[in-house]
Amino acid sequence: MKLQLTSGDSFSIREGQTLLDSLKEAEFYLVASCGGKGTCGKCRIRIIDGPFEVKGYGKLTAEERKKGFVLACQSIPLGDLIIEVPEDSKLTVGDKIAISKGRDLFELLLSLGGDISPLVRYLDLNLPPPTIIDNISDLERLKRALKDKGLEGLRFSNRFLKDLSGALRKNNWDIRIHYADCLGCSLTETGISSDSLEALFISAQKDTPRYGIAVDIGTTTVVVYLVNLDDGRIIDVGSTYNSQIRYGDDVITRIIYATEKNGLEELRGAVIEDINTITDSMAIRHSINKEDILSATIAGNTTMSHIFWGLDPGSIREEPYIPTVNFFPIWRAGTAGLNINPQAPVYTLPCVASYVGGDIVAGVLASKMHRSPEISLFMDIGTNGEIVVGNNEWLMTAACSAGPCFEGSGIKSGMRATKGAIEQIRFNPSTLEPEFSVIGDARPIGICGSGMIDAISEMFIKGIIDQKGKFVSNRTNRIREGEDGPEYVFYEDTKTNIRVVLTEPDIENIMRAKAAIYAGVSLLLKEAGLDFNAIEKVYIAGGFGNYLDPRKAILLGMLPDLPVERFVFLGNTSIAGAYLCLLSKRMRQEAEEITEKMTYMELSVSRGFMDEYLSALFLPHTELERFPSVMEVLK
Repeated sequence: MKLQLTSGDSFSIREGQTLLDSLKEAEFYLVASCGGKGTCGKCRIRIIDGPFEVKGYGKLTAEERKKGFVLACQSIPLGDLIIEVPEDSKLTVGDKIAISKGRDLFELLLSLGGDISPLVRYLDLNLPPPTIIDNISDLERLKRALKDKGLEGLRFSNRFLKDLSGALRKNNWDIRIHYADCLGCSLTETGISSDSLEALFISAQKDTPRYGIAVDIGTTTVVVYLVNLDDGRIIDVGSTYNSQIRYGDDVITRIIYATEKNGLEELRGAVIEDINTITDSMAIRHSINKEDILSATIAGNTTMSHIFWGLDPGSIREEPYIPTVNFFPIWRAGTAGLNINPQAPVYTLPCVASYVGGDIVAGVLASKMHRSPEISLFMDIGTNGEIVVGNNEWLMTAACSAGPCFEGSGIKSGMRATKGAIEQIRFNPSTLEPEFSVIGDARPIGICGSGMIDAISEMFIKGIIDQKGKFVSNRTNRIREGEDGPEYVFYEDTKTNIRVVLTEPDIENIMRAKAAIYAGVSLLLKEAGLDFNAIEKVYIAGGFGNYLDPRKAILLGMLPDLPVERFVFLGNTSIAGAYLCLLSKRMRQEAEEITEKMTYMELSVSRGFMDEYLSALFLPHTELERFPSVMEVLK
């Protein structure tokens, strides 16, 4: 059977497959936040001609059905089809995403007292060639030369020995041996000394720079820094969407895909391909041989780290929520499938628990909160909403299960912070008409997380919605009755059928997410015997934080009502921490210490969490006295 797009593309498709799977197989990807279950309504397409069967319409409106729209994940072709794919249904994988470095990371490394001590070290040796008299084996000859230089006890893998004979003779016995901390060994909790070293490979003695990559595997994006290991310079930065988005927006959906649909290797292959695509392009751009990329560090949440290494993530989502590993052994790049030197060691930042991973450990390391006596709060507001509170003496952490709504999932017109997303909104005080800015100065096609927070907080202050998030219908004629009940229309184009709206269920979804975040912070502080006034600094991490207005988030009741000057936006701290650990042994050891120091609180089994959560399900909170600045605005 043939599937033809109105854009001119055409694909062969297999009988019995959904259109979503058929297009995915042809490497044409649609937004499918729910992983193809028919619940998000994002993969809508219009069938122009041909026979098909529909299993369900999900959230499609009666008007959309009348115009021929269906959900690709719920539609099975029965013959040749011609379809139209709207722009807002397309998932572009590979677009560059702006990353805010926020600071000179090398200066940060120096301020933390870290020295340049990458995973891979080297030693130049001039070995005497063998003779009839001096006829010991190649390995014994190498060991003898190493002993003369004061380096003993190296481990030698089968892979190293296979290449040894040729490498020695190719370089006329004048060699550079590269070695690292024992590969396959974890830095802690194994009983193996971190001083146990392993030989990696042999090269010529040369003055070319050595390189490494620091990688942040986010649920939404993948970021790679190409770094000079000799002087710490960031040579290049690359980023893309995490291609695992094809299988679902959040970690739970991907765990289900990995376990129930036997898709673990598919998920692993998708993110490895993303990293390799970025790395290859940077290497070509700077004329770097991939053999000279000698190490890598990986920072990601617990699920992303497990999938990267092909470890079963199934137990992460099942009580008592236990991952396979928290402290990862140092394995080779070849084992992972990275397109760098196959013998390069890969350090994975350790995880704390099932829902607090290496990205949060990296964030705490980069924020320096673990070194300060003042009480600080670290928040990574993304698809999970992890929080850490503490100082140089203690650290407590939890994950708030906020859900991916701030990334656009589960929101009728929701989308990520990319071109076409409404990112800032305010209302004209006299007409109550919305005035907004759009990322890329493009035509609006949706609304991202910062836009949602702006919209809801402004609508609350202007009296368009009440404290429960319900519309007050007599305030503006932009409130209309939609398929899902009352909705506020920000933008409408009848020619393209694009409507950007917020519905009451959308607002409820966002209020549940903000309530989970606030309740998590409140409960952690209670467990520590503190109140919000004890917090001297609030560090906000993640790409979402780049767009967040703390005053609007306080109005919403997501952030504690503290002076604005206490909020510090750090950008992508996961990649920052990965960079630090790529360059410095001290930083790697410190990351391990932070992990061991953290006390994890499982909110899903906490009695007090539900009480805090229910109290926060209002704008900004049922206890309005917790938000004195909001009380002043309301007056």
